[in-house]
This record gives sequence, C-alpha cells and structure tokens, in this order.
Amino acid sequence: MKPVHLRIKIATLLGLFTFGTGHAAPPSGGTLLDHEVRRLGSDERVNLQQAYAGKVVLIVNTASKCAFTGQYEGLEALYAKYRERGLVILGFPSNDFGSQEPGTEQQIQDFCRLTYSVKFPMFAKTSVRKGQADPLFEGLAQAAGRYPKWNFHKYLLDRDGRMADDFLSWTSPQSGTVVDAIEKLL
Repeated sequence: MKPVHLRIKIATLLGLFTFGTGHAAPPSGGTLLDHEVRRLGSDERVNLQQAYAGKVVLIVNTASKCAFTGQYEGLEALYAKYRERGLVILGFPSNDFGSQEPGTEQQIQDFCRLTYSVKFPMFAKTSVRKGQADPLFEGLAQAAGRYPKWNFHKYLLDRDGRMADDFLSWTSPQSGTVVDAIEKLL
C-alpha cells in the first residue's frame, strides 16, 4: 500500500474514534435536559428542561474535599458574570471519586454557601461514573463521548439542550477555553 493511502486509511479510522471529541444528538430527539432531579438538601424536584430551556447550561460534578474544590470560586464567578446573558451552572455533588464528597447534603450545602458563596443551583448527590451513572450523567457521557474521570468534569450544553463541549477536571472554569466556548453560545 502506498504511504498516502495508508495515511488516508489511518485518518479515516481516527475519525471514527473521536475519543470524546464528537458530540451526539440527545436520544429520541429530546434534549439532554429531559430529566427531573432533586434540589440539594430538599425534597423539591426540578424538571431541568422546564427550568432551564433556552439557557446555556454548564453541568459539573462537584466535591467538597478535592484538589479541584477551589473551582467552586471560578464557577460562581462565571455564573455571576454571565447569568444575565443566559448562562446557568448546575452543580451535582458526587462521592464517586476518592470518596471526596462524604458529607450529608446539608453539610455540602453549608460548605458551598459558607466557603464559596455558591448561588448557582445545586442538586442531590449523584453518581456519575460509567456503569453507575444516573440517567442525566449517562446521557451527558453518551453525548460527549466520555464519562467524568474525576470531580469537576464540565459538560456545556447549548440553548437547545444539545452537547456543545465538555472539559476535563483540570480545566479551570475561567480558562480561555471554557470562557470562549460559553461566549460563543451566549
């Protein structure tokens, strides 16, 4: 086989395996927000589609005792800066990685408010790992092509509830990559 043809075949194969960079449409024509979840420390249930339709949504699995916990500050700063333009950040505490969210929901809520003045919506403790993910995170992972590998993985949805991008844990919420992606959608 000629080297040029081999390169084309390799490029074609690599295109089939996007390693998380390709984003699929939500299942059955709905949006990725077609889920009802419970607010953190409350019995109140929220239909995400009804509550956040038409918004740019950044969904993050969070933890209070993680090396990335300081990202709460950056997430809150993003929320304060862009919420009037249509950004909402949704936090989902998870104890899936390193048992770094061991507290009760009330303890998590108090920690977020008192330590980082978190005002963006937070929801019930959630499982996000492959094989254990709740339906919301299962849909997000399927659309993004990857599950969270640690706390503070970020999924960015456009105003139609479709996957726009996702960011690994070590990507700061205030990094140029995240901010540029959000601004393009606003």
